[in-house]
Amino acid sequence: MGLLEVFLLACVTALATGVGALPVVWLGTVRTQRWRPLLWGVAAGVMAAASIGLLVEPIDKEQWLPLILGGALGVAFLIAGRRLMGGHDIQIGQHSGVDTRRSALIFIVLFVHSLPEGFALGSSWSADGAIGLFVFIAIAIQNIPEGTATAIPMAQAGFSGKQQFWAAVGTSVPQPIGAVVAFVLVEEVSVLLPWSLGFAAGAMLALVVLDLLPDAFGSRDSWGLATVGLVGSILAMAALGLLLVV
Repeated sequence: MGLLEVFLLACVTALATGVGALPVVWLGTVRTQRWRPLLWGVAAGVMAAASIGLLVEPIDKEQWLPLILGGALGVAFLIAGRRLMGGHDIQIGQHSGVDTRRSALIFIVLFVHSLPEGFALGSSWSADGAIGLFVFIAIAIQNIPEGTATAIPMAQAGFSGKQQFWAAVGTSVPQPIGAVVAFVLVEEVSVLLPWSLGFAAGAMLALVVLDLLPDAFGSRDSWGLATVGLVGSILAMAALGLLLVV
């Protein structure tokens, strides 16, 4: 029964990511274009805060080597992906262009980042049901703004609301898989966890620095809105983290 429980809980966390896409769906394409600097600031802040959150446990356990090497691999992965995509016109259905390329990058990075979260859920549930329940709640809540970050470039690229919702859910598909694997192979996964956390954090931070921040702060006219979005989302994510800890 425990294995089924952790799988179902991880499916709920994946659906929670879709919930985060709904405010962007409500805004619609025209309004997302109007508020573009603010929304890119929000996306950058959410992903920066999420990536830093991944580093907390390995740092507490002083797992410096896998964290640093995993982070370096994550940065290299993101740079390689940008160069590969930059040399081609990325087309998804009828959509192409810069926002479509960025949508694909954000999807891939959040997809990769979801696996260690699944590992954390499965490992904690295997060790202690009460701790596992707390981890489930924390991941589900934190997935919501990540769904928002997924939907922002998709709305600007012209994807439908339904596509934004299911793409956001899709970024968290590795969570049920990772949770089940970690629940069954908790000792083996505990060795891989700092590597995967470092990798995901490195890729996310590289994406923020190389893609999201330059777009948010692309012109002097956008600095005010971009700053509000960036600082506001970081503070909101920090407050959310403190609330979950308490």
